Amino acid sequence: MIFQERPSTPPIVKNLIIANCVALLATTLLPFGDAIIERFALFNAAGPLFHSYQVFTYMFLHGGVSHLFFNMFALWMFGRTLEYELGSQRFFTYYMVCGVGAALIQLGVSYAEYVHLAESAGMYAATRLLAIPTVGASGAVFGLLLAFGVLHPNNRIMLIFPPVVLKAKWFVLIYGLLELLFGVSGYQAGVAHFAHLGGMIWGFGLLYWWRKKRKIYF
Repeated sequence: MIFQERPSTPPIVKNLIIANCVALLATTLLPFGDAIIERFALFNAAGPLFHSYQVFTYMFLHGGVSHLFFNMFALWMFGRTLEYELGSQRFFTYYMVCGVGAALIQLGVSYAEYVHLAESAGMYAATRLLAIPTVGASGAVFGLLLAFGVLHPNNRIMLIFPPVVLKAKWFVLIYGLLELLFGVSGYQAGVAHFAHLGGMIWGFGLLYWWRKKRKIYF
């Protein structure tokens, strides 16, 4: 829970949530749902399934209801305040830059992993990586967490697990360090930890670029 309420959900946040929900319904209910994943999820750049537009489309796809719910809840919780403050156009730009930036980081990491595995274990083992898709809005959402922590460092956030209250700046710092630790250690295989970090890194860079250009102040 964040102690800063907004009276309604602004248009970009609302439409992003709708788009993500519609995408999950399409991939779940339509008979060609698997083909949608194969075409629009983010795949390893070394493989035949990769297309450049996937750096945009992957963030609207999710692996299930729980994956979608947590991402959309975070988008709704943090995105409302940020959209009101940044304005809808700038908020959408920020969200997309974080999402695409996360995809670029993930592509670099997954390609390096492919090359390393090919050299150490052979092409057969490495080829299996080419069929593993990356989906989800998490990279963009982590960018929102970063922005909230930068713009509202002393706002308090109530965590559920564990049930503690943290200032936003500490929440973002701890979360970022955990993602780095999990990514380097390989903990929680199947989670794109470096994509999460990528969203935060690109978001940080864009915020400070805007600050340098005197478009925002913090």
